[in-house]
Amino acid sequence: MPPLADRLLPGRPDPLGASWDGLGVNFALFSAHAERVELCLFDAAGRREVARLDLPECTDEVFHGYLPEARPGLIYGYRVHGPYRPEQGHRFNPNKLLLDPYAKQLHGTLRWTDALYGFRGPRGDLGFDRRDSAAAMPKGVVTDDAFNWGDDRPPNVPWDKTFIYETHLRGLSVLRDDLAPRERGTFAALADPRVIEHLQKLGVTAVELLPVHAFAQDRFLVEKGLRNYWGYSTLSFFAPEPRYLSQGSLDEIRVAIRRLHAAGMEVILDVVYNHTCEASETGPTLSWRGIDNSSYYRLIPGEERRNIDETGCGNTVNITHPRVLQMVMDSLRYWATSFRVDGFRFDLGSALGREAHGFDPGSGFFDAIRQDPVLSRLKLISEPWDIGPGGYQLGNHPPGFSEWNDRFRDDVRRFWRGDSGLRPGLAARLAGSSELFDRRRRRPWASINFVAAHDGFTLHDLVSFSTKDNLRNGENNRDGHDDNHSNNWGEEGPTGDPVVLARRERIKRAMLMTLLGSHGTPMLLGGDEFGRTQGGNNNAYCQDNDISWLDWGDGPGGSGSADGIALSHFIARASAARRAHPTLRSASFLHGQDEPLPDIPDVSWFDEGGEPLTPEGWHDPQGRLLVLRRAARTDAGVEVSLLLLNGGAEDRAVTLPLPALPWISVLDSAEPLAEERVVQTAIEALPRHSARLLVAIVAQEDQA
Repeated sequence: MPPLADRLLPGRPDPLGASWDGLGVNFALFSAHAERVELCLFDAAGRREVARLDLPECTDEVFHGYLPEARPGLIYGYRVHGPYRPEQGHRFNPNKLLLDPYAKQLHGTLRWTDALYGFRGPRGDLGFDRRDSAAAMPKGVVTDDAFNWGDDRPPNVPWDKTFIYETHLRGLSVLRDDLAPRERGTFAALADPRVIEHLQKLGVTAVELLPVHAFAQDRFLVEKGLRNYWGYSTLSFFAPEPRYLSQGSLDEIRVAIRRLHAAGMEVILDVVYNHTCEASETGPTLSWRGIDNSSYYRLIPGEERRNIDETGCGNTVNITHPRVLQMVMDSLRYWATSFRVDGFRFDLGSALGREAHGFDPGSGFFDAIRQDPVLSRLKLISEPWDIGPGGYQLGNHPPGFSEWNDRFRDDVRRFWRGDSGLRPGLAARLAGSSELFDRRRRRPWASINFVAAHDGFTLHDLVSFSTKDNLRNGENNRDGHDDNHSNNWGEEGPTGDPVVLARRERIKRAMLMTLLGSHGTPMLLGGDEFGRTQGGNNNAYCQDNDISWLDWGDGPGGSGSADGIALSHFIARASAARRAHPTLRSASFLHGQDEPLPDIPDVSWFDEGGEPLTPEGWHDPQGRLLVLRRAARTDAGVEVSLLLLNGGAEDRAVTLPLPALPWISVLDSAEPLAEERVVQTAIEALPRHSARLLVAIVAQEDQA
């Protein structure tokens, strides 16, 4: 690189961040309350500061300057001058090197030291610290985002045909010994044909990755010898986590996405815009806090020294500020255009939709995304809760968003555990939770259905542990949910009892069949396809080890075990059945008002005697068997399906509604290896804890 100028030209206030134009780099940083901003340049190792240059202009609260001859690879950070008045919300301290909020790549890692904090001394956060933090800080890197996408085309899988696989990028492949050691746990592994083939066999259409934005290893975890595994502690909204790049190139992400697209799979990123890693007012000064604390964070009115915490992480990002909202939107568009991701899952989405009066489906955040010509066309998923007042907002998000449905999770778990009075709840979940989502012309896909997710028990642990075991998290088992609607089915944890093991496997298959037989969008937790266990840990956020990683071996809970192979095969069959049979994945809510065949409505509910459920039957607390009949017009005629579910502890005989139809038994959770067969009788024996799918096709000529 040629020698750099000893001062900056005025440059432009947009775009924000460091932008290379082929001849130099423009730097632009928003701060409404700063008095002066210095650009700090570092040597190639990122250790020695080689220049400190004032951004010479400020336009519309954006400090900016242009550095001729600068090129991609330049390492930089900022020092921001302004008032240090915590009681007024201002925490400027130029002794702290700050990461550019728009940095697209990071150099170095965060090294915990007291110098990272803006305060010091007996006055707590009212004190002022003069130690330089640069040696402990990661720095930004100027990038060139050019990439040859060739003939890449986003799969654009319709929502009603979407099957999501939620996984952790590192945990997915770190134990795969058929990959090069350097590639394990990175985007390079995600791009490997063997990993993609596994997902294809399951019938997955979308991979949802836990946060891949750069994140901090929280100090309290480091001091306990633990690590932030999940990544919900954002350090940068634009830069990827450096550990996830096997060779340090951003193109590794693009290659992975291009290969997944070629295989017909979409990529959804779990993103965390509700809080950052700077924690509460007593947290470190790494970026936003030192750039403009009172703009980037929500502060308690009249007590601006303190952060509003509606996330449980110490701070809440101030999405209502136009420049902060711009940062979030710019980040989303960057990932959508530069990396071509297909969607986003918003962590604590209720926090993003909060206005001064509380959660608002017409908030600036939702409105900005819904009108955006790029983002509005992507798959948008919200986690519809936070810990603030009125924070539980399931079903209340605006059109265009789908939502994680914890009601589905809980009702399905409780039904298959054998709880009483679950017929109405289960029926609602099978029907796409229409009582929650059938408003404002939303569709069943608005409900993201899941039995297990990264937060909570795995599917295997759900049937193996009655109580959580989070002792290895170092919080005396106080963390994580206590009521998981789980059951060990005879013995807590691992067992060699074949009866208990067989029961557990049967119930897992029944729950998976319910998941893939329900209207809405199914989501499978990575590793559940072969019985991954976390040893009863239902909050493994800090376990970057074999507790959380997917096991590709042939031991218990591994992909190569007999049970693992069998369960993966069963899921593949269930997802194939979902693709093949429209009645399992309707694009519209069904209310029994349409009749694809005379006197056969699009949805009906029956008891074990083949009779329509009466009000008394619906509310019978001992009713643990349910028959769902659905009908839909297809090109071949009318498809009619029966989903038989027996959540009780006894085998039951079920009289089939419309026994004269040519029923085919497509899938049976009690006999997972059974091939499709013609049903010869009007009464089916339905074993305990099992589900069965029957399908009949009435041809056009037979409808006359």
